[in-house]
Amino acid sequence: MSGCPVTNGFGNHDGSAPTPLSESVTGGGMLYGKYLQLEKIVSAQRLLSDEAGRLVHDEHLFIVTHQAYELWFKQIIFELDSIRALFNNEDLAETQTLELLKRLNRIVLILKLLVDQVMILETMTPLDFMDFRSFLSPASGFQSLQFRLIENKLGIKPGNRVKYNKSYSSVFGDDPEALASLIRSESEPTLAELVEKWLARTPGLEKEGFDFWGKFQQVVDDMLQEQKEKADAYKESTAKTFALNNYAKRKAIYDSIFDLSVHDALIKRGERRFSHKALQGSIMITFYRDEPRFSQPHQLLMLLMDIDSLITKWRYNHVMMVQRMIGSQNMGTGGSSGYQYLRATLGDQYKVFLDLFNLSTFLIPRDKIPPLTPAMKTKLRGRRGVEEETENGN
Repeated sequence: MSGCPVTNGFGNHDGSAPTPLSESVTGGGMLYGKYLQLEKIVSAQRLLSDEAGRLVHDEHLFIVTHQAYELWFKQIIFELDSIRALFNNEDLAETQTLELLKRLNRIVLILKLLVDQVMILETMTPLDFMDFRSFLSPASGFQSLQFRLIENKLGIKPGNRVKYNKSYSSVFGDDPEALASLIRSESEPTLAELVEKWLARTPGLEKEGFDFWGKFQQVVDDMLQEQKEKADAYKESTAKTFALNNYAKRKAIYDSIFDLSVHDALIKRGERRFSHKALQGSIMITFYRDEPRFSQPHQLLMLLMDIDSLITKWRYNHVMMVQRMIGSQNMGTGGSSGYQYLRATLGDQYKVFLDLFNLSTFLIPRDKIPPLTPAMKTKLRGRRGVEEETENGN
């Protein structure tokens, strides 16, 4: 049998096995090309060089590659909207967490594909690009509405963006629908905001319960006191000074999470994003990731970092490609500073989940992690764990 096994029959409405293509067509189904609307997709490559009477071969590659990007952007937005809808539920069930992991992983895999797609464009030489670059102005990748929507839905704040003219949305000034969708995406709950609220609900943070934060702070205080005593015990002045400096630096690091005023100051400076409670939740999940209840949340945090990392890698690959194609001084076709502007977008201000990347700063040895109490273990197992204990006579 030839053709794609998935699309050789699209299945029947009653859930029975797909019928052969010929039967599906006679029964009111669609042919492959009609179902995918290929007549629109494969005819959507308008080569301006050809219209000008001097066809440039590589313009076709340039168009198809960017159209492929936009199709994948659309899929990412589709997944992001569904993920945000799931997160926007305070009673997030364990079965829904599995669905979140699946959809986040799908976004990660798509982004890996997009990172590698840059290499295909790089088969085009700078001279090849110059042959048709003049036809592109004033078009620019900066005008990708879908990429801006992805950034907004993830949670990049307008104030963290590198300035471009009056604002990042100024290039859409002649498109009321595009502007409306951007404004809407800025007002809707972002993935970062929803994750922040979810982390703040982490079981075990309550002071009247397990009080993870209080236990963690006590462990850190004991560790720092031990470090200071060892530093004070040095008799040689240089070694003692070095050890005391290390102690002071380590104490300042932990003060930044235990002192709420310091934490809030870091948020104002843009060096931290999560609320204090959300930061506590992310640290607790990281420490107890081997517990069944925290295994999936920990995987989720890893995938969020993967998304941030891959978008940064995509930006970096794009920057390198632009420098290779037009150098460091030429302006972009849309009027930006080209390479200089793109390079400025590689900073931490574009990382949505910056706090997750910095969690390793606050790790402590495994044997120092506060052990879970029997009550907390029962709470983490939930109703199923209680029922199992009851059946076993415990």
